[in-house]
Amino acid sequence: MKVEENIILNKLFDTYGLLLSSGQQDIMSSYLQNDLTVSEIAENLSVSRQAVMDSVNKAEKKLFDLEKKLGLLKKIESLEEENKLLKQKLSKNKEL
Repeated sequence: MKVEENIILNKLFDTYGLLLSSGQQDIMSSYLQNDLTVSEIAENLSVSRQAVMDSVNKAEKKLFDLEKKLGLLKKIESLEEENKLLKQKLSKNKEL
């Protein structure tokens, strides 16, 4: 997985992760946040590597579908950028 893709997926997981099943949450947390390999996750959960990959793929699809439908991450990032610009303007006004 490319770094850029990993960053986006982490943001999507932070935004929508609670909407995944508990099993998908556990696997995605291990995969994204704990940086475990599919093999390590499979061993920890006593399941096949294929089961872990299926869960990761389904969770990724669901996260991207949720963002496409709801657009919360896009809105959050837009508000963060607007907040940053407002802070810069405020800082400049304080200097005057």
